[in-house]
Amino acid sequence: MPTGKVKWYDADKGFGFLGDDDGGDVFVHANALPAGVTTLKPGTRVEFGIMDGRRGPQALSVTVLDEAPSVARTLHERTRRPAEEMVPIIEDTIRLLDGASAQLRKGRYPDPAAAARLAAALRVIADTFDGS
Repeated sequence: MPTGKVKWYDADKGFGFLGDDDGGDVFVHANALPAGVTTLKPGTRVEFGIMDGRRGPQALSVTVLDEAPSVARTLHERTRRPAEEMVPIIEDTIRLLDGASAQLRKGRYPDPAAAARLAAALRVIADTFDGS
């Protein structure tokens, strides 16, 4: 079975894309996810069955092999993380900052849940770079 990483997945829309290890893109729909899984985090390693759909390769079934490092897991671990584990955390934080910036341009602060996620991510990054 092919393996790869999640490029992006939108749980609200019910689909996303995987990047296979050969460099191709594979469409993934919500009904290809394992039982009990409702979303996929970017950077998560997956294994998947594949078929050629009308618009290109499509995942038939997805098995999660290795979760991507997350801000939530790292939040309570106050030790310096390996650099490669910080990459998805930094990338997630950039997305959160972009969203906050867009809201601020419109004259309002992000909603409380988004603000809390951003604050938590910034704390983790600050603690990690401090080496606390």
